[in-house]
Amino acid sequence: MSTDNEIAWNQNNYLALLNRYGNPTDIVGKIKENPKWRLHPFYKYMSDINGKSVVHLMGSNGIKGIAMALLGGNVTVVDFSKENERFAMELAEAADVSLNYVVEDILRVQDKLPGESADIVLMELGVLHYFIDLIPLASVISKLLKAGGTFILHEFHPVSTKLITSAGKKHKVTGNYFEPSIKEGNVAFTKHMPTEEQSSLTKVYQRQWTLGEIITSFAREGLYVEILEEEPNHKLHDIGLPKTFTMVARKR
Repeated sequence: MSTDNEIAWNQNNYLALLNRYGNPTDIVGKIKENPKWRLHPFYKYMSDINGKSVVHLMGSNGIKGIAMALLGGNVTVVDFSKENERFAMELAEAADVSLNYVVEDILRVQDKLPGESADIVLMELGVLHYFIDLIPLASVISKLLKAGGTFILHEFHPVSTKLITSAGKKHKVTGNYFEPSIKEGNVAFTKHMPTEEQSSLTKVYQRQWTLGEIITSFAREGLYVEILEEEPNHKLHDIGLPKTFTMVARKR
């Protein structure tokens, strides 16, 4: 799974990023206007990150990493996509900030980063489904954090990813919330690639988790869960349904 997913995320993703966001210089100008907005809604749990060591696991294209660097954070992004690294480093150069980008599977990143050195470890949006076991991930995070350090997870709510499908005003319970199977799907940037190339892209493999499985996995590795905020969907026809959640945990 990991090998196939790594291949999928290294197949011309740079072009997809340019198609989606445009020139890195233009993007940086927008980030600088309001870097805190790029970190919504979880920035309120980071407080002042100036001078703090922040590790963004599976930090993708670096946009949020640049926002944190502009706010004074000493930021390291870990991701196994060289295409993402290329885009992120161009952003860093345009923003004139320092960004450490480590191209590695995050389950093996401990050999490249000092242990118990991070004030904050961040993961966000569409990342947990790439793991078939959350315990090794939680262990890596715990070992990266200083005592008293904070882990922030901002993720899509399992109700919206595992259970409910919606089309306009209609919502249907079409999934099984407790289904543990691994499923094949399109890599996230597929829609930003030329139509003629979309069918040739390597697929990714994903395993969706329940909220209970997520919280239990991190708690078992010594990460004390202080906050679980479930965030609503703000689309008119989806009012009342959870869209995302933010979990804040502290290393004891």
